[in-house]
Amino acid sequence: MTFIILGIILFLVGFVLNKQDNGPTDRVGKILKVVGPILAIIGFVTSSFKSIDAGQVGVKSLFGKVDEDILESGLNFVNPLMEVTMFDVRTQNYTMSAMHEEGALKGDDAIRILTADGLEVVIDLSVLFNVKSNEAPKILKEIGTDYLDKIVRPVSRTAIRDNAVSYDAVALYSSKRDEFQSKIYKTIEQSFSKRGLQLQQLLIRNISLPTSVKASIESKINAEQDAQKMTFVLQKEKQEAERKRVEAQGIADYQKILSTGLSDKQLQYEAIKAQKEIATSPNAKVIIMGSGKNPVIIGGN
Repeated sequence: MTFIILGIILFLVGFVLNKQDNGPTDRVGKILKVVGPILAIIGFVTSSFKSIDAGQVGVKSLFGKVDEDILESGLNFVNPLMEVTMFDVRTQNYTMSAMHEEGALKGDDAIRILTADGLEVVIDLSVLFNVKSNEAPKILKEIGTDYLDKIVRPVSRTAIRDNAVSYDAVALYSSKRDEFQSKIYKTIEQSFSKRGLQLQQLLIRNISLPTSVKASIESKINAEQDAQKMTFVLQKEKQEAERKRVEAQGIADYQKILSTGLSDKQLQYEAIKAQKEIATSPNAKVIIMGSGKNPVIIGGN
């Protein structure tokens, strides 16, 4: 486009100079009348072909009027007078963090909110989104190319603040965190969709509570863990006591059976069996002194 305009200007200057009677001026005019069209032709050729990189689309505009048709990635032939604005349609990450080197803006850019109980909570947030290809002309007309500052940042921060006022600080930090993230996701998604952006994922990276509240939560968690540990110990001791009771009951039952179920004849039979085994043992030399009913056994190998 620049070469075309420059070529036309040089041609007009050369045409004016060529009409003058001065010899040197006339020669310069003739040169400009040749150079001007050459530059215009070069500009026309280079401006007629637009190369669009992968992951981008081009939006055409002519004297402020935006064309609804977009240019896809690759080499495209266009009107050389048209201006082409590039839009990145790949996934983009906009982070707002208290860490100075992590966020899109340098320094502390975390979101500070007031919860339902009046406490200040600091939230680090990452927004993953992309520009809708077919909505790029609409974005150029209604927003421009600085949609990060005009849409992504203010919409995300406002959604966080508007939804946080419904939660207490402790609930926001623990039990209601997923619910809170789901609500702000829906709010941001609806707002983005109206403006040609598509929300892919919302990441609450960190929620920082006031020091006093955080210490109280940690103390409560430690107390709950100690209570659970004590419950486990008591349960284990109870099970061990039950095991010993069952064992003692078994021994008692066994002794009762022995005391009531064995007769004199059965005891005499068991004694004879034992004496027989001792007498036939190859290594035994035993003397057994028994009562009148049991014989004396002397001998062995």
